[in-house]
Amino acid sequence: MITSKLSKWALLACTTAMAAPGFAQTGTVDPAPAPNQSTQEPAAAAAGGLEEIVVTATRREERLQDIPVTVSAVTANTLGGAGVTDVRSLTQVVPGFNGGRNLSVTQPVIRGVGSSGVSIGDEANVATYIDGIYQAEPFSTSLELVEVERVEVLKGPQGTVFGRNATGGLINIITPDPKFETRGRIAAKYGRMRGDANDYDLRAYITGPLTSTIAADFAALYRKNDGYIKDLVNGGHLGETRVLNLRSKLLFQPSDSARIILTGEYADSEDQPNSVQPYNNNTAGRNDPPLVPGGAPIPVPSVILPTGPWQSSLSFEPRANYERYNLSLRTQFEFDGFNLETSTGYLHTKNQQDTDSDASNIYRGSTLVELEVESYSQEVRLLSTGGGRLNWIVGAYAFHLDGSMWAALGASPRSTVPPSFNFLTPSVKTTSWAGFAEGTYEVTDRFFVTLGGRFTTEKRKMRQALNGVPFTAPAPGFDTDAVARKSFDKWTYRIALRYNFADDANIYASYGTGFKSGVFNVLGFSGVATDPEEIDAWEVGLKADPLPWLRTNISAFYYDYQGLQVNARAPGGLAFVLQNAATAEIYGAEIELTAAPTDDLQIRSAAAYTHGDYNDFPNAQVFVPLPQGGNLQSQADVSGNQMIRAPRFTFNFGFNWGADLGGGRLGVSANLFHSAKVYHDFANTLVQKSYQLLSGEIGWTTPDESLRIFLWGTNLTNEKVAQQISPGALATYVIYERPRRLGIGAQFKF
Repeated sequence: MITSKLSKWALLACTTAMAAPGFAQTGTVDPAPAPNQSTQEPAAAAAGGLEEIVVTATRREERLQDIPVTVSAVTANTLGGAGVTDVRSLTQVVPGFNGGRNLSVTQPVIRGVGSSGVSIGDEANVATYIDGIYQAEPFSTSLELVEVERVEVLKGPQGTVFGRNATGGLINIITPDPKFETRGRIAAKYGRMRGDANDYDLRAYITGPLTSTIAADFAALYRKNDGYIKDLVNGGHLGETRVLNLRSKLLFQPSDSARIILTGEYADSEDQPNSVQPYNNNTAGRNDPPLVPGGAPIPVPSVILPTGPWQSSLSFEPRANYERYNLSLRTQFEFDGFNLETSTGYLHTKNQQDTDSDASNIYRGSTLVELEVESYSQEVRLLSTGGGRLNWIVGAYAFHLDGSMWAALGASPRSTVPPSFNFLTPSVKTTSWAGFAEGTYEVTDRFFVTLGGRFTTEKRKMRQALNGVPFTAPAPGFDTDAVARKSFDKWTYRIALRYNFADDANIYASYGTGFKSGVFNVLGFSGVATDPEEIDAWEVGLKADPLPWLRTNISAFYYDYQGLQVNARAPGGLAFVLQNAATAEIYGAEIELTAAPTDDLQIRSAAAYTHGDYNDFPNAQVFVPLPQGGNLQSQADVSGNQMIRAPRFTFNFGFNWGADLGGGRLGVSANLFHSAKVYHDFANTLVQKSYQLLSGEIGWTTPDESLRIFLWGTNLTNEKVAQQISPGALATYVIYERPRRLGIGAQFKF
């Protein structure tokens, strides 16, 4: 076993060492737009060269090319040209990233590492941050990209300076800070989808000074689309969406050495992402024999089955309503030799979700959920600024979460029998403390060594009640106070070596660890927490700018992933199962390239190979389709199977091209994404075949750049792509990505 691991690691290292410059880009870089512009033409770099990107992946501002971490930094231009409007659709522009989803819960996966949790307190193991503030609650990561400067996606465990639940990596969304000069923009887009569904997108941003030391900004988004999923029962369409997002920042800068930023955000959405349909028409409603009491047949409705994607036949109208309040305070104070920084965050979310569990017009089951979560975080950091050979950061972190849920899980053996319901009312509390330190020492002018470590202690509590009756001892895991408790302590650490073999080129190697603490299953009956997830990660990489207009980077990695926490429906559909069930071995390589050969053309391309298999998974929950519809739940050894939501190969190619036309500027951008097949279950029976997504924009900008008019399109080939395939006792249901959208837009800057 050890020999096998070492041979694979040696192969990856040799592949990286022998890679020729010109093939890679570990940090997609676009000509940086003005920070408040997400739909403008790319700003050409001087003489066709590439502009530098500065990232905060190490909790300090550094050149992307100088850090021994694999980071994809995607700017506003790329997001707009590729049709990326939320975190999930980063899949199309970030290699090794998959924007998984379970109904209204976003479940991002990086290099095969991701979470399947859907309940309060079960945070994703790919962490999401907004301006460095942790977004803890799983539903809170379904984020619209409102007014974004760039998105940084860090690959691999970030167990030191970020730490919490960053086992697979993290997503850091950077939004613009207020400026002491007045400027802004207003943008509107209109589009159409199948079924004559309208799609509206309105955005506005303004920033400027209030006094000589205070500046403010305001960003607003309103997005609405009509239903595009044909309702086979009632006529009309399902899949409607309405999103409102408001954010404002207040900057107080009393001197050049002090910055204080207060941010408030409000988001509200009414959505129907759970307008499901049966996968391959596998639903228990397909064959629903009526009872015949006293010899008199009881009339039941006939099942209506979809004949293609974007169709639905449900026994009630689904809903997924969401509301979020965010407050944060960030401060920075400069002293001789070091900076003091603090980050304070508050998050309050509410969510209601109703889903038809059998995905048919014959009622056989449902999942109704309401939840409310509050979380608080506080971080204090000291960072060196002395300019010597040692750069260091030390810090402390505190986190607390309170959450409560009401869940009604219903199922019926046939439509003529009243359903049985389990009413669960859990509540959870999580408290976490951590201290961390990391330093980079310049051994020579070209050789750097980074060492970092973090200690985390975490306490979790859960209360659970079934049909109003609290669980208490002797129920497994609960004490006489009707509380389940569990504590976790863990050291995580990282070492990285970087050698600059040229002024614009370096190689690096790193080893790091990460962990996600154990969690309680709030949609089950046990008070026994799972064990933590842990990962050991090795990586080597090359970053090079061989020409002024060409940036090429490559990375290769090997992960040993233990204690995977997996979630699935329990037999009967009246609860869920959450357990440690597997270990996995993941290895692969990623290549990214950015080229700006002329002032008018920029090309970006990336490819990722991820070999992620379950190493040891003997008792996986599997679902075997029944002849009458629905599934028989069983257990099987799936060791050696491919991991869910971890395609072997992905590739994307995009470009921005511009030319002077009619006294203004013509711009054309496009993005093509290809994915190999994606499995959605442990048995590798539910599969999305390989697919391509194509999007693009054509626009014209006035000479003073104050007005831009453009045509846009997403999923131009109308590809049928399953974003989720979920098996259960009553059905296997599928939700498809949106069909082709075509539209027009305009933006006015001032």
